[in-house]
This record gives sequence, C-alpha cells and structure tokens, in this order.
Amino acid sequence: MKVILSRKGFDSGYGGYPSLILPDCKLISLPIPSKDSTRYSDLKLNKQQTYFDLMKEIKPAIKYNKQWHELTKDTECHLDPDIYTSVLERSKEWKACFGQVGGSQTHLMNQNVKEGDLFLFFGWFKQTRLKDKKLCFDKLAHDLHVIFGYFQIGEIIHTNQQTQISKWLKSHPHMLEKYNNKKQNTIYIARNTLTWNDKLPGAGTFKFNQDLVLTKKGFSRSRWKLSDFFENVNISHHSKKSWKHEGYFQSAGIGQEFVIEDNVLIENWAKNLIKNNTV
Repeated sequence: MKVILSRKGFDSGYGGYPSLILPDCKLISLPIPSKDSTRYSDLKLNKQQTYFDLMKEIKPAIKYNKQWHELTKDTECHLDPDIYTSVLERSKEWKACFGQVGGSQTHLMNQNVKEGDLFLFFGWFKQTRLKDKKLCFDKLAHDLHVIFGYFQIGEIIHTNQQTQISKWLKSHPHMLEKYNNKKQNTIYIARNTLTWNDKLPGAGTFKFNQDLVLTKKGFSRSRWKLSDFFENVNISHHSKKSWKHEGYFQSAGIGQEFVIEDNVLIENWAKNLIKNNTV
C-alpha cells in the first residue's frame, strides 16, 4: 500500500489564510474558492452555523485571482476532497470522494497510484480562540502543516471513459463541465471500510493533536519533522537534498500529491495515525 501526502485546503493564493484548528481541537479544512455551485453558506458546521458564519468571524474577505474579495453568502467553493460527512445532506448511496485533473492526475498515474492506496490529506492550519464570543486566530499560535484526514481508494473513475455515472456522484465538482471535459479528469471513491480494520470507514477526518503536525517545532510550516525511516524511501517531488543538515525535511512548494513508495514502516505509521486520531 502506497501512502500519498496530499496538500488540500486554503493556501496563500486561494483563500488567503490558514484553515482552522477550533478551540475544541476540531480540524476544519476550508475548501478553496471556485465557481463550483456549492457555497460556503451551504456547508454545515453544526445545526446553528455554516462555514460562511465561521469564516465571516475570522475575516470578511477571501482571496482568489490574486485579489481579495468580499466574502458573501453566495461565495462558492471547490468541495474536494469531500470527506466531511455531515456538511451536506447526503443520499444513502453517498461515499467520500476526491477528484483530480491535469498534471496532478498525470503525476498520480505515473506513480501507479491504485485501488487500496492511501491518501493522507494535509494543509495549512492555525489555532483559533474565542475573543468576545467571536472566533479569531490565536496571535501566539504558529502556522502549521497538519494532517486532517485520510482516504483509502476503493474505486477510480475516469469520467470521460464512463458511460454510466452513479446519480449520487453527479453533484461532485469534478462532474461539472469545466472539469469533466478535460482528458485526465478522475474521481476517486473511498472504500466502505479500511482493508486492515473493518471497524473504521474508508475515509474520515481527525481531531487535532501534535501527532498530526508535520511542521518541525520552531520552523516555518514547510519544514517538516519526519521519522528517520522516511529518509531512505522515495517521495515524489523530493530528493535526498530535501533532507537538511538543520534536522528538517524541506517539503516541496510545488505539487499537490507527494507519493511515497511502498514501505512497511510508513504504512504502519499511517495506520497508527488513523487508529489514534479518527473522529
């Protein structure tokens, strides 16, 4: 089983600020802005709040196309990966899914990513706190790369090769015409349960703790602390030069997916993360 570290959620160009570590340690990966029909105001955080409500407290603007724009109830987003079960009303047939296209999908194909392989989704996060009953970023907190969810591949659908698509899947953003017309457009469907533990779903999210932090303490978020057993395996978009004498791994600024070659120690590391942190 290959493990793939997959970068998702807000970044400096799309969104403009970190995803959220809530005071109760819930990790909320904010999907990037995109005209994809799903609105932030459609996404439910709980019975009282939407993602829009949460984001409006943090900042009244959102960044895309290299500019800041007002965040409104009609601002749309790219809900992908779609692994937070309760954010929308779901049909009984729904499964967690994730789309990829273009060069990023070509990279996954070239790395022979297949059914049974495991995505670990990570992104840019920062701790929040309540101030005067409103959510804000903790000024003393650091910007971190944090693993927020997992996804074991159960099925791979190349949309331009499929004659029939399940009805429940047609609402996924990668079924929109602007993606579906592209040659490499692909949707990954999660397994119902994990191959090594049928008590856990094939995809899920985590609650924050330090085990999920990739960033080395005291360093910028792209400089990671990885166990020694990572050092002798191939990680796509990286090389031996990624390991620095200062004791950190310099993660690449390009590429959405970093595919790690098959390795028992890394596979066990990923399994333990899921076992110990799944919500």
